[in-house]
Amino acid sequence: MKRKALVATAAVAALTIAGCSGGSSDGSTTGGTAASNLTYLGLDVPAGLDPDGPSASIPATQMGIANLMEPLVYYKAGSENETGVGLLEYGYDIDKFEGRLAESVTFDEATLTWTFNLRQGVTGCDAATFNADDVLYTFARAKSVSGAAPIGWFLSNVANIGGFTTDVFAEDPAVAAEAKELGDWITKTDDFTVVIKQDAANKLFLPVLTIFGLQIYDKEIMEANATPDDPWSHEYANNVNAPSFGSYCVKSWEKNAEMVLESNPDYYGGAPALTNVVWRKVPQSANRLASVSTGAAQLTDSLTPREFASVEGNDAVRAWRATGNLNLFLGMNFQSPPFDNLKVRQAFALALNYDKIIQDGYFGRAVKWEGQIPMSYPGYSKQEPQYGYDVERAKQLLAESGWVDDGSLKLTYISEAESTLGPIVTQMKADLAAIGVEIQLDPIPQTQFGDRVLVKRDLPFFVNDNEKPIGVDAGYATLLFFVSTAQGGLNNMVNYESKVVDDLWAQAKTDPSVESRDALLAQVQKQLQEDVAWAPVVQYDNQWISAPGLSGLVLHPDNSVHFSDLELTN
Repeated sequence: MKRKALVATAAVAALTIAGCSGGSSDGSTTGGTAASNLTYLGLDVPAGLDPDGPSASIPATQMGIANLMEPLVYYKAGSENETGVGLLEYGYDIDKFEGRLAESVTFDEATLTWTFNLRQGVTGCDAATFNADDVLYTFARAKSVSGAAPIGWFLSNVANIGGFTTDVFAEDPAVAAEAKELGDWITKTDDFTVVIKQDAANKLFLPVLTIFGLQIYDKEIMEANATPDDPWSHEYANNVNAPSFGSYCVKSWEKNAEMVLESNPDYYGGAPALTNVVWRKVPQSANRLASVSTGAAQLTDSLTPREFASVEGNDAVRAWRATGNLNLFLGMNFQSPPFDNLKVRQAFALALNYDKIIQDGYFGRAVKWEGQIPMSYPGYSKQEPQYGYDVERAKQLLAESGWVDDGSLKLTYISEAESTLGPIVTQMKADLAAIGVEIQLDPIPQTQFGDRVLVKRDLPFFVNDNEKPIGVDAGYATLLFFVSTAQGGLNNMVNYESKVVDDLWAQAKTDPSVESRDALLAQVQKQLQEDVAWAPVVQYDNQWISAPGLSGLVLHPDNSVHFSDLELTN
């Protein structure tokens, strides 16, 4: 039989962890004393800690889970960029991943069987011990689809883990109950060996295991906090803790205000350099910047481009930036006239002055987005047609469309992001006026925006810089945003439907060849461009400001800060 292993050194070789810190010092921390405490200021603190809970889509919740819980495997560390940010290696093959709770992994291609040899002697918070039962519990909980959002089930289904079918949602209770059993698809052969089988070849298997929705729970603590009405402890995870085997434990948590983390001294990867992390909610970006600049805090992010530019090069702080998956696009709802008209969508895409948006809105720290998939992702392909700034062509297409502007069109965006998005939407308003379209700017609260875009999907025209595919793959992004709901799409915000895209994705999903899969995904991206599924505007940099003595910051796919990566010198 043909076999692969996570480190190809022998017929059955093992992936071994080489430390869990992706970044390293660039020399800025030499000459001082090591600090053990850090204060991080964010837009928010976790609203919950349940990956299947109601706040799972909120970035702060995902970051909380990332710091408390632990995956079976994760991406290997790569190089650093010019500002010292650690980058990760992305791909599908086993050699792109390192072992976390799994010490080694082997794959039998003939039977689509993955064998996880688990790390022994792992201790979590409250002296919790790790074994195969914790892994089985985590997948059984995901398959129970008992939470507010079935993220764990979705990820398992995306990766073709056997048995994760839509039968779990069947109206017949007997059918649903049987479908929720793990069966022979996920089993343990002993306390430290877990076997997972796929029902079809799928390149997303290992990438999916890195995502927050499949981090491993401590079974015993979760079951101790279960109730007859809540057998999978969703209430506990939403409001108290996410018990796992990660590098940090919850010391205190006041929602909407502060979370305090303390390091796990028995963490298998080595005790983190930072013993205590105080994570505070400070919504005003100017206040966060001032606190770091004066030394009252040591790390923040989510500043406005103007604020970041104002301190870049200032020796009192350290400025970090890296290009990842952050983007801004113009959403035009296919079920809302006039955006059911291709020529209107094309005209609007051609009307935008991309260079001016990049310079005035992002102070040059962005690039034109040449597709609907993050341009650094495996499987991304630049496809024609591209929509550059062309006022005359935009006017021509608008005239050909037959649509007549009556001045009622509203461009909606998140009001809390006014300091960042305000200059951008103002430029878009001017750009559209230049082709004869007068729009109104319509800022609304983030909670209302999220409900309208992700749940009701009824916003006709909007700017969004909040969405990112955490699965580092063009196919994952396609499924998340552009596959029709009937075919499994999850966040199809503009009600886009294309049988061509659905059929191509269905082929690509289980294609075992990277080359032919990428060719299928290239066809998908060409169709998205032709249809103007979105009007992609820019990809912009992740940016952080820290104390000068901070080192080790890593760019992760969910854009979370992982505190175990960091070291701080006074």
